[in-house]
Amino acid sequence: MRLISEHHLDDGLLERRLTVGDVPAILWTAATSPVPAPLLLLGHPGGLDAMYPRLAGRARHYVTYGFAAAAVETPGAGDRPRSAAAERARADLRRALAAGEPVAEIVDRLVLPLVEAAVPEHQAALDALLTLPEIGGPVGTDGGVISVGIRLAAVEPRVRAAVLYAGSLIPAAIVDEARSVTVPVQMLLQWDDEWNDRGQALDVYDALGSREKTLHANLGGHTGVPEFELDAAARFFARHLT
Repeated sequence: MRLISEHHLDDGLLERRLTVGDVPAILWTAATSPVPAPLLLLGHPGGLDAMYPRLAGRARHYVTYGFAAAAVETPGAGDRPRSAAAERARADLRRALAAGEPVAEIVDRLVLPLVEAAVPEHQAALDALLTLPEIGGPVGTDGGVISVGIRLAAVEPRVRAAVLYAGSLIPAAIVDEARSVTVPVQMLLQWDDEWNDRGQALDVYDALGSREKTLHANLGGHTGVPEFELDAAARFFARHLT
């Protein structure tokens, strides 16, 4: 892990830009904290700089609840090398959706390689971040590509709770994998999400093997998530990580 920059923001927030190997990341912590903080991994669709205002807002909110928060750059996003196969899959997906054609095979081509690349990178980031004295674990995952969140919750023992955002197409193999998730889950679903297959999202929720799982469904489109859901997520993490 290499420190790139460090900034003291308002409200006592410390923001550090890092690289873990060659993967960029941002870490937000309280500037002063009497005890090590549990860590939340903030998921996002890609592009740390493009997503920065929303990520920093989520991080600031969670830090006020006593957490540390980190975001890791998505494979193929930001300044990271692009994947020609992923670009072809995205183009094929746009064409198939516009034509009303089946997309399952295309979704597999697009999402499964992303999961295979992103999850080990998140685990490497955990290896590095959890060595910092101000971070004590356990870990929660919050949002981002739902397939990545499901895989992390299924295979990473340091993840003790997950907030999943239904809002992206999901390979059938990941729906099956959801059955092996046992940590507490809170799933957020925008009922009128134009980018989401509502029926598939409900199938994922039903498949989750967690003994404690909660579905928060709100009217509105992809970007219309009510602000109070951030408080609900913070309280969920506080129950399970503190």
